[in-house]
Amino acid sequence: MKNKKEKQKDLEQLREQLEANKNIFLAGYEKMKVEQDFELRKAVRGAGGHYKVIKNRIAEKAAEGFESGGLLKELEGMCAIAYTSGDPVALAKALTVYAKANPAFVFKAGMVEGRVVDVSGINQLATLPSKEEIFAKLLWVINAPAQQLVTAMNGVGRNLAVVVDQGVKENKFQG
Repeated sequence: MKNKKEKQKDLEQLREQLEANKNIFLAGYEKMKVEQDFELRKAVRGAGGHYKVIKNRIAEKAAEGFESGGLLKELEGMCAIAYTSGDPVALAKALTVYAKANPAFVFKAGMVEGRVVDVSGINQLATLPSKEEIFAKLLWVINAPAQQLVTAMNGVGRNLAVVVDQGVKENKFQG
């Protein structure tokens, strides 16, 4: 059992993490085996996130004064949090895929960019394209008009060259 100093240290560490991360997913992990927990942590790390088992009372105290206060208030049962300061979609996808394969892992709630979301919101978030895919689509939309403009400008010169070539072949330019 942890003494008061260790609990205070855990509280301070969790406070720092809650302050630094606006994307938090709260889950229950009751009846999970060690191998399953290892795979979950591996999936979360692969998505650029962190995973931590928390004590309910420490989490509630740590969240006081932060946006996550409402999310971590009055927790019940065995709880864990997965959080990231990066792409919340990638973490939501990784957690959703894991939850489908392991029914012992269940979502309770989440917070994305400071807004509390329920389980259905987390599932909807997991269906969104990743940040990289959105950037690629946006870049294509920005480049498409420029590409069409260059094609049209090249078309005028190409058409002129074709007309001149036809004129030369048919001897239309004789004095």
